[in-house]
Amino acid sequence: MPIRIADTLPARRTLEAEGVIVMGETEAARQDIRPLRIALLNLMPDKITTETQIARVLGATPIQVELELVRISDHVSKNTSAGHLAEFYRPWCEVRAEKFDGLIVTGAPVETRPFEEVTYWDELRRIFDWSQTHVHRTLSVCWGAMAALHHFHGVEKHTLDTKAAGVFTHTNRAPSNPWMRGLPDVFDVPVSRWSEVRREDLPEGRGLSVLADSDETGLCLIDDPAHNALHMFNHLEYDTLTLAGEYARDEGGYLPRHYFPGDDPHAAPVNTWRGHGHLLFGNWINQTYQSTPFDRRDIGL
Repeated sequence: MPIRIADTLPARRTLEAEGVIVMGETEAARQDIRPLRIALLNLMPDKITTETQIARVLGATPIQVELELVRISDHVSKNTSAGHLAEFYRPWCEVRAEKFDGLIVTGAPVETRPFEEVTYWDELRRIFDWSQTHVHRTLSVCWGAMAALHHFHGVEKHTLDTKAAGVFTHTNRAPSNPWMRGLPDVFDVPVSRWSEVRREDLPEGRGLSVLADSDETGLCLIDDPAHNALHMFNHLEYDTLTLAGEYARDEGGYLPRHYFPGDDPHAAPVNTWRGHGHLLFGNWINQTYQSTPFDRRDIGL
């Protein structure tokens, strides 16, 4: 089934060129089904790239998805035009009275700062609390996952001496878990972060389960059923060239590991994680669809 996004959103042309079925308002209205309404709280500075990546994996699932782009109410983005934000994004203060089947919270380039020093931390905490009454299921990514675990469980993050960057082999620790259904015993995941959450810091008795981790980069996926949340510290939504773009942006301050063939930054990387990303997001969408109330107004009751 297709993903429903605005006709003029830049991601639309990219996805259509890739063969992803994208639907407009008129076509969506003709289908007598209830789409899943997913809010994307996009905290990344390059919002167009991130919204395209998320729309791609959501649009590959068999459920019709209506994607609502949301931003922090008072934070001014320096890397995305005001016109793009005004046309396609709604501040959270405008959607807080509405209900959603799903919420995705992205990462943000603030990993080395204490949570309490992030300018929008107070609003993000209110959003996390709001998700418990107005959202059926939440998926948090990278710094967003660290922030969610800190808010709900008091888990601290640890700044790394060097950036964890590259494509790393991860172990599937819970193949029978609905989120992990179909994923192999080991699978590749792109990693790009300056911080980490450590297994020994996870509190006992809170129902947190480690679903996937790496010998080299630690935790990747945590199930948080008490908060209807899945926390992913890495980036299965990444494009083939995302890590290369970050490497160029950071002027070669590090070399992403296991990414460039022969560790040659001039060689074209090979995408070994695309199917794993589609599976994980597909599982999340499927579980959301199977368990969300038919009447969206019943979410949170």
